[in-house]
Amino acid sequence: MKLLMLSRKAIRNMMLLCVCAGIIISSLYISDQVITVSSSRVDGEFSPIVKAIFDTRNRAIMEQDTSLLDTMYDKERRNGLWAYEHELKKMKYLHRWSEKQGIQFTSINANTMVKWVKKKDEGYTINLVTSTEYQYVYENDLETNNMFRIGTYHSLDIKEKDEDWVITREWYTDPFADSLQLDMEKSAEFKDYILSQAPRKFDDMNERRKDALVYADQYCGAAGNEETGYSYNKKYKDYNPLGGDCANFASQILHEGGKFRKNGTWNYDGGGSKAWVNAQAFKNYMLYSGRASKIAYGSYDKVYKEAYRLLPGDFVAYEKKGKVTHISVVTGADAKGYALVNCHNTDRYRVPWDLGWSNKGIKFWLVRVHF
Repeated sequence: MKLLMLSRKAIRNMMLLCVCAGIIISSLYISDQVITVSSSRVDGEFSPIVKAIFDTRNRAIMEQDTSLLDTMYDKERRNGLWAYEHELKKMKYLHRWSEKQGIQFTSINANTMVKWVKKKDEGYTINLVTSTEYQYVYENDLETNNMFRIGTYHSLDIKEKDEDWVITREWYTDPFADSLQLDMEKSAEFKDYILSQAPRKFDDMNERRKDALVYADQYCGAAGNEETGYSYNKKYKDYNPLGGDCANFASQILHEGGKFRKNGTWNYDGGGSKAWVNAQAFKNYMLYSGRASKIAYGSYDKVYKEAYRLLPGDFVAYEKKGKVTHISVVTGADAKGYALVNCHNTDRYRVPWDLGWSNKGIKFWLVRVHF
């Protein structure tokens, strides 16, 4: 791909013309010069490349095709090797989790949205957002399709090699990064129990729970779809750069959707109080205020049966080393009644509640919210 080298004056003139014409532009950086191109060119040249990379990788992950995954990375570079090793580990985790769950993945498809591109050495850095949809069926119910979506934010370095594109570096907010060690000791026991369950219906939910569910689905960020705009609620600050937005989102769901009133401890006024934005403080506030109560607490093997009591609008708090580090809000259940959750940080839409939280030592708070 050849890029036109322009003088700084020419670039300034081009930028002025683009602004005056109302053209949306993206930037490509070459050395200390900025080459501006139309968004249509970015979409036309880079979006298909990125889409092909993600489609190939998702196919490799679903089919456990390690040889195909191997061809996608420049492993001679340290960052390329690390990126490959992480995806390989994630592939193994997903399939070990599916074995524990008694499911089969039927498709993994990503909707990729390129934000900007810049030149880097002999390749390019691409900033993008992707919403990946996983579809699955249970081993004893192959007719009923289930799905969930995970939204991630990527910084991807690629270069051409042997007339193809390879990944030389990748950073993204991986929902599985901290919990890839699934203990399979009781896997058969878990699987038998999960497969024996029936669907659950939530037709008798009160209006506050229903409204909380609507809000959770509308503002689940990159895990959403074109209809929701893949966005957060702009009324609220995004706390991801400050350590995480999960409790902030859970508080929004309960306030905006569930109509819980703010108070001196739990509030948002241009910014959130500690109980509003901090996962540990949020869990403590909800329990100690009486607005919620504990259903169960403990490791997965101690609570997975109790998780079938979770209702939309309840929440799960994830504890590592004695401290709650994440909050997810329950938004439904799949064909076997397995609770599904929405959250921010790594954005989730209707994801099985324990997926990505499998390491030994992780404890779960299953919490009933009193609407």
